[in-house]
Amino acid sequence: MATVSRHRDAMFTEMGIDRTVVQAASGPAREWLGAALAEGRYLGLLVVTGGDVVGGVGVTWLDLPPNMHTALPRRGYILNMYVDPPHRGRGLARRLLDGAVEVCRSHGVDVVTLHASDAGRPLYAASGFTATNEMRLTLREEPH
Repeated sequence: MATVSRHRDAMFTEMGIDRTVVQAASGPAREWLGAALAEGRYLGLLVVTGGDVVGGVGVTWLDLPPNMHTALPRRGYILNMYVDPPHRGRGLARRLLDGAVEVCRSHGVDVVTLHASDAGRPLYAASGFTATNEMRLTLREEPH
């Protein structure tokens, strides 16, 4: 769990989110992750090189009504994709993504979504993901 938290914090920091905001979100995210792992609502895949975990990705499940994209009430959601900078450019992110998609497939879902950083967008597009029109409304004041 500590590795996933480290990766998640690094991912958001690299995306340009202020470190104090990332740190404030880190504790609640760890609590959610611990419960989700214990309940089987989160599955993590890790890449180990030389005995060190150098990358990871997670999959969780969304319970949503069937729509024009799927007749199923469950979707896969990929999150926490991260590879340590010294290990980038070796195809590890592609292996992680392929593994996460396979996990979704093996769990019987036929729609998988994720939120892409600018850095990750080319990988996801090359893997067949398409941009959607999702929007967000935050009902509390967001820290900047």
